[in-house]
Amino acid sequence: MFRKVNRVHFVGIGGIGMSGIAELLLNQGFEVSGSDINDSEITDKLRKRGAKINIGHKTNNLESCEVVVYSSAISEDNIEIIFARERNIPTIKRAEMLGELIALKNTSIAVGGTHGKTSTSSMIGAVLSNSKLDPTLIVGGLVKKLNSNAKLGSGEIVVVEADEYDKSFLQLKPTVAVITNIEKEHMDCYEDMDDLYESFISFANSVPFYGSVVICSNSKGASGIINKVKRPITTYGIDSNADVSASKISYNEMKSIFNLAYKGKNLGQVQLSAPGEHNILNSLGAAAIGLEMGLDSKIIIEGLNSYDGVRRRFEVKGKVNNIIVVDDYAHHPTEVTATLSTAKKSWNRRTIGVFQPHLFSRTKEFYKEFAAAMMLSDVAIITDIYPAREKPIIGISGKLIYEEMKSLGHKNIHYIPDLDNLNIAVEKNVKKDDLIITMGAGTIWRYGESILKYLSKNLKSQYDETRN
Repeated sequence: MFRKVNRVHFVGIGGIGMSGIAELLLNQGFEVSGSDINDSEITDKLRKRGAKINIGHKTNNLESCEVVVYSSAISEDNIEIIFARERNIPTIKRAEMLGELIALKNTSIAVGGTHGKTSTSSMIGAVLSNSKLDPTLIVGGLVKKLNSNAKLGSGEIVVVEADEYDKSFLQLKPTVAVITNIEKEHMDCYEDMDDLYESFISFANSVPFYGSVVICSNSKGASGIINKVKRPITTYGIDSNADVSASKISYNEMKSIFNLAYKGKNLGQVQLSAPGEHNILNSLGAAAIGLEMGLDSKIIIEGLNSYDGVRRRFEVKGKVNNIIVVDDYAHHPTEVTATLSTAKKSWNRRTIGVFQPHLFSRTKEFYKEFAAAMMLSDVAIITDIYPAREKPIIGISGKLIYEEMKSLGHKNIHYIPDLDNLNIAVEKNVKKDDLIITMGAGTIWRYGESILKYLSKNLKSQYDETRN
C-alpha cells in the first residue's frame, strides 16, 4: 500500500470511536500518538500496544506528527488543532479518516441508526468471522471476545459504525448500509426531523448501484424512508412481512431464543446470548447481512450463537447475596425503556434502576420521556447529569426527571445528585434477589462496580452479624 504519511496524532484519543481507528493504524504499522484530558483503560491499552499517549492538550504533543485526527466532540479552538493548522499539518475529522480506511477494502458495511449500532456491528462481525471471511471491525464498544473495539482482519470486508452525530456518517460511502432505526436525537446537529430523515436517506443512497441497503421494518422512522431509497433493499423485523424475520420468541435471563426465517422459510433456531427484543432485532440485521453476503444459514446461526456480547450492553457485573448487578449504556429514553423491559421479560426479579442522565441538552429535550421510561423500575434512583462536551444549562438537572416521576406517581423514587452517596442509597433500598441496573453513557459504570464491591462487603457483614 502506498503511503507517504506514517505518523498520526489523535486529539481525544481516549474516545471509543477514536481509539478504534488508532488501534487499527497501530496494527497496520503506523506510528500513533494522541492526547486526552484523562488517563483511562482505553489509553492504557493503546499505550501498551505502542501508542505515545499524552495527558493534557499541549502543542509539543504534535512533535513530528504528519496528520492530526480529531472528533466532532473536540472544539475547533483546541490548542493542538490551532497549532497544527498554523504549521500546515493536515487536520481531518474522525469520520473522514474512517471513510479513507474503509475505502481500502473491497466491501464495506456501515451500520447506522439511533440505537443498536454497536451490538449490530459486533453481531455482523461474529457472523462473518464464523464464515472464515475474517473481517476488519471498528465499533463503538469493547467486544468481549476481542477485548477491543477494533480488529484488523485479513479478509476484504470491513464493518464499521456509521455515527449520525454531526452528519459524520455521510463521509463513509459504504458498499452496504444498515439502518437499525431512526428517532429524534442529536437535534443540535439537525435543523429538524425532516433534516434528520433526509440525512439518513442520503446515507442509504450513497451506496453504489451494485450495493444494498438493509433496513429494520420494526422502526417507524427507518421504514418510513424506504420509498425514498434508490438502492436494493432487504428488510428485517419481528414481522412475517419482513424479508428476514423472527418467530416463536422466548427469553431466559441472558438468552433470547427464536426461529430465524428468510422470506417466510424457517432457517433454524437461534439461541442468542443477548437478552431482549432489541437484541433480537440487532441479530436479524446481522443475519440479513450474512444472507446478503451469500452465507449458508447454518453458518449465520452458528455465528449468532457464538456471539458473547459487548461491554456495557446489559453486562452482568456480578452477584452478591443473589443480588445481580448489571450495567448498560442506555442513554436515550428508547434505550432505557428497552433495558428495563428486558429486565422484566427475561428476569423474574424486582428491579432497581440507577440512571445517570447524559448531556444537559438531551435531558432538557427528553426529561419527560426519561421519567416515563424509568417508571418501569420498581425502585428508581436518578443522579445528576454527566455533561460530556456541554456547558450547564440553567434549570436543567437530574431533578427534572425525579420531579416528573413523582408527578407520575412512582412510589419509590430517589434523587441522589452526589454520586458518592450512591452506594448507601442502593443499600437502603436493595432486597435479596433484586436486579440492580446502572444506566447511562457517562461514568455510571464505575459506580456499578463500586455498588457491587460495597454490597459484597456490607451485606456479608450484616449476614455475619445476624448469624452471630
